[in-house]
Amino acid sequence: MLSEKLKDKTAHLGVIGLGYVGLPLAVEYAEAGYHVTGFDVAQDKVDGVNAGRSHVKDVPSESLAKVVRAGLLSATSDFSKLREVDTVNICVPTPLRKTRDPDVSYIVAAVEEIARYLHPGMLVSLESTTYPGTTEELILPMLEATGLSVGQDFFLSFSPERVDPGNPVYTTHNIPKVVGGVTPACTEAAVALYSTTLEKVVPVSSTRVAEMVKLLENTFRSVNIGLVNELAMMCDSMGMDVWEVIDAASTKPFGFMPFYPGPGLGGHCIPIDPFYLSWKARQVGFEARFIELAGLINGFMPQHVVGKVVQALNEHERSLKGSRILVIGVAYKPDIDDVRESPAIDIINRLQGFGAEVEYHDPFVESLEHEGVALKSVPLTDDRIAGADLVLITTPHKVIDYGRIIERARLVFDTRNALKGRSSPKIRRL
Repeated sequence: MLSEKLKDKTAHLGVIGLGYVGLPLAVEYAEAGYHVTGFDVAQDKVDGVNAGRSHVKDVPSESLAKVVRAGLLSATSDFSKLREVDTVNICVPTPLRKTRDPDVSYIVAAVEEIARYLHPGMLVSLESTTYPGTTEELILPMLEATGLSVGQDFFLSFSPERVDPGNPVYTTHNIPKVVGGVTPACTEAAVALYSTTLEKVVPVSSTRVAEMVKLLENTFRSVNIGLVNELAMMCDSMGMDVWEVIDAASTKPFGFMPFYPGPGLGGHCIPIDPFYLSWKARQVGFEARFIELAGLINGFMPQHVVGKVVQALNEHERSLKGSRILVIGVAYKPDIDDVRESPAIDIINRLQGFGAEVEYHDPFVESLEHEGVALKSVPLTDDRIAGADLVLITTPHKVIDYGRIIERARLVFDTRNALKGRSSPKIRRL
């Protein structure tokens, strides 16, 4: 019985996809005493894991090496080893196509491999963010085509990943784990798996509910960020400081939750997940107006930032063409090395398109080759700061000496309120 194997830690667990979701989960399982096999199509990831080298910032190499040396975790690109595992978590990417419809090809590829080696008693749990109905409409038919019956011969569930890269407080271990199964027996099996490793498991009535939970969480953030980004543009046109407005509103002890404007949305979740929901809504004839509008506003922010840069330079009798712009931070959020969907990339593209000479400094991102941008991080020297016509802060890494930037720079445009509490005629804010 799977439940007994999970209870006495004799179950062999599998994780497909060793990225920022899969690798932390695999290490958690191994640290709990399970024998874990990680699967990935990228051989460099496989080799790194087997050598005890972590490519994920939230997983220290020391922690990874310890469970690898203990024989509790190994990685492979040989999917035939799926026949040896009792459970398998699917943690593969789910990007959007250019047409903003879901690309589930990575999920399909993973499930095709699982179906080849599906065996009685096996639990399959999808963690990749996707639209409501994916587990039952896409995955279940592929697995039942093997002749095995869900809830009896094998178990199928959805449990949304809630990883917040770079967050030292909330990790895979202590973020409550929502899980919904195709059948009650499937939910029970998934709860049994996660409960042996993670602090809190929250069962829900179905895979659809679990899928919707994740989309609600990130749509909530996207819509509220869209609101405050619109407010920022409104305050700018009215000559008000949006940061002061938000700080004052935040003193209300009830009924208000502060969100903050910025140069645009980044990361794999917030810019993408709401469109999974709006796409699915269109399939049933529902127009998700809030979601679409928030996406338009948030997507416009890089263009707004460039417009503000042009305005700031004009005030100093400089045109954008030929100006030297030093961008501070290209990761999508502070203190991490992840550039997925980073608004800084769009901003750099736009600045270069208008003829600006752009450099960037990011202590976490050594080089940037993405969406037409090909640059390397430059040292943040006094001469480089002083030589720029404008320093543009797009990601407020804590290790940056902002006092030195204000002292040396000719002009600073702060899109993140990194210079909060500092005043200087050099400073322009979003």
